[in-house]
Amino acid sequence: MKYGNVRNIKKEILSDNWYTLNKVTFEYQKEDGEWEKQIREAYDRGNGAAILLYNVEKGKVVLTKQFRMPTYLNGNKDGMMVEACAGLLEKGNAEETIKMEVEEETGYEIDKVEKVLEAYMSPGSVTEILYFFIGEYNDAMKVSEGGGAEDETENIEVLELDFTEALEMMKTGEIKDAKTIMLLQYAQVNNIFHQ
Repeated sequence: MKYGNVRNIKKEILSDNWYTLNKVTFEYQKEDGEWEKQIREAYDRGNGAAILLYNVEKGKVVLTKQFRMPTYLNGNKDGMMVEACAGLLEKGNAEETIKMEVEEETGYEIDKVEKVLEAYMSPGSVTEILYFFIGEYNDAMKVSEGGGAEDETENIEVLELDFTEALEMMKTGEIKDAKTIMLLQYAQVNNIFHQ
């Protein structure tokens, strides 16, 4: 028997202060064919893109470090997070968005990126799909100090780390960001550094 159908979807905006939090009431068809009323909250912040910048010759990756209030509220003592460069999509174009974010956050102007996967990051509560990229960088591509867009209150520190150090930082808990862990593991599994 077919199940998993959804009907009678009703949305109620609970908050649109920063992004949009909806209360969604709907009916879901269970495996036995019966319909069950369910209520969920879904946070819509748009979709995003993230990238791992890497340099095979130097054996390095470029990551960022910045304050993240939600992590501070949930036990991260200083609120600082080491992350892959990322940002929300502008005009729906993941590739162009990530190139722009790389320059704003890291100061590198890159022209080629490769999309490697996409994933829902927190499918139980957030609508966002994140598009994952990798891209090679070199010293000649450095056009500014980076640090984030002035109008976005981003105070970003740019980190150039040995790939092996970044992998170790996952093990020690210095890197706890899911998108960054996924990209570092992608690089490791696909032997980007030919180790």
